[in-house]
Amino acid sequence: MSRILVVEDEPMVAEVVERYLRLDGHEVTIVFDGVAACDEFDRRMPDLIVLDLMLPRMDGITVFKRLREASKTPVIMLTARGDERDRLRGLDLGADDYVTKPFSPRELTSRVRAVLRRTSEQTARAEKLSFDGLQIDAVARSVEVDGRQVALTVREFDILFHLASHPRQVFAREQLLSSLWEDEFEGDASTVTVHVRRLRAKIEADASRPVHVRTVWGVGYKFEP
Repeated sequence: MSRILVVEDEPMVAEVVERYLRLDGHEVTIVFDGVAACDEFDRRMPDLIVLDLMLPRMDGITVFKRLREASKTPVIMLTARGDERDRLRGLDLGADDYVTKPFSPRELTSRVRAVLRRTSEQTARAEKLSFDGLQIDAVARSVEVDGRQVALTVREFDILFHLASHPRQVFAREQLLSSLWEDEFEGDASTVTVHVRRLRAKIEADASRPVHVRTVWGVGYKFEP
């Protein structure tokens, strides 16, 4: 059962959408304005959002931008606007799909199902990473090197998975500290260097000549597949 947040200010439309989504096996919550949408999102963390663009108190585009700052939760935009520019704007901002009113409730249900399936497949692929003898499983938080289980600390795993999820992208130590430690740590970014050194000792054949976790001098670190 997926949790779906429907943001729609027309009660009749919201009721129909809710009925069809519930019949399809989803748990549905409805709110009728943009401010309530942001509040409900923070409370429930839905698996998907059906978002009308024409909303009181805060318009749908503003709601969408705020949600995207905090999460990549899939969004299907729902609106009475038929102008192609509005559709393209929503998609350019990162919406996963777009349905124009009037619409078939069955079509919307089908699109919800398709977006959830696509998102689930993408997540499954992202949660298991494999590189030439190195296996990283985000769900189990486990790492294998040449078939041998390697025990990593929480921070060592977080650094490895973050770098490996963005191969060849360079991250400064300050970026890693900010992304992975968040508000839990305030101090010298050299703590990242210590964790990277320990990580290399566990996953690299020769920690002095790392193959995967590479230093970009004067900048930071990157993962080489």
